[in-house]
Amino acid sequence: MNTIWIVMPILIVLMFTLGLELDRSSFLKMAKNPLAVAAGAFGQIILLPALAFSIAYLMKLSPVWFMGVMLISCCPGGSSSNVFSMIAKGDVALSVTLTAISSIITLFTLPVIMKFTAEYVSLNSGLEINLPVGKLLMQNIVLIFVPMGIGVIVRQFAPEISSRIHKVLKNCAFPALMLLALIFFLQYTAEIFNNFTVLGTALSLLLILAVLLGGLMSRLLGFSPAVKRTIVIEIGMQNAAQAIAIASSPLIFNNPEMAIPAIVYALLMNVVLLMYIAKYLGRKADRSK
Repeated sequence: MNTIWIVMPILIVLMFTLGLELDRSSFLKMAKNPLAVAAGAFGQIILLPALAFSIAYLMKLSPVWFMGVMLISCCPGGSSSNVFSMIAKGDVALSVTLTAISSIITLFTLPVIMKFTAEYVSLNSGLEINLPVGKLLMQNIVLIFVPMGIGVIVRQFAPEISSRIHKVLKNCAFPALMLLALIFFLQYTAEIFNNFTVLGTALSLLLILAVLLGGLMSRLLGFSPAVKRTIVIEIGMQNAAQAIAIASSPLIFNNPEMAIPAIVYALLMNVVLLMYIAKYLGRKADRSK
């Protein structure tokens, strides 16, 4: 069974849900705090792929893992980041704005970075890895931009219906992603276990460095603690469903094995970021005593 037929509806629902969260105030956030938006976008769109490439290169990952690690790092922020930001008492409006912006910008940056990565891996491994950029762009528009745009339109012209739909769907985002991870895990259990040491190390390094550098950047720029937590979460949390859709799609890579890093990352990012949030909540509880 090709997991693309499970991934696509989940990804569409996730992006539609994100669209339902967007309104004029979300985009006005850019004007009110452009530095925070720019820093978050930089961390997610430039810093994370740069870290991923460095780690994959230094660890000499195999071609398929190299491509898979780069793919998850190039994807936009996951919609669950908004929930995580709320739990962490972060800036939820900033989180929603960053997720939306990264979803739009990566429509163009993802093909460019993955094209470069495919050429690099092909040149250094002797394997020919082709990336149909046009098909990748079209698939991302259909699965990312269109459902997000429909969500925005529904919120704009039918706010009451939008609110009711959002109440139902916002509780489905995290379980849907975990269901997808479980299905994929069961389908590729042997491959995941056989390579978990290498992939787990590479992706754990990627996450931990992203969290540390995101926090350092926020501190140097003088952001409030709430904004700092939001940026850290946004940089670390990626749209694993999109990475799986690209890797598994018959139109693009048609290589479910390439999606395994996204599954491992999805599991690790929830653990690492929940630990990060728990650390903050623990400190807050200590101060209140």
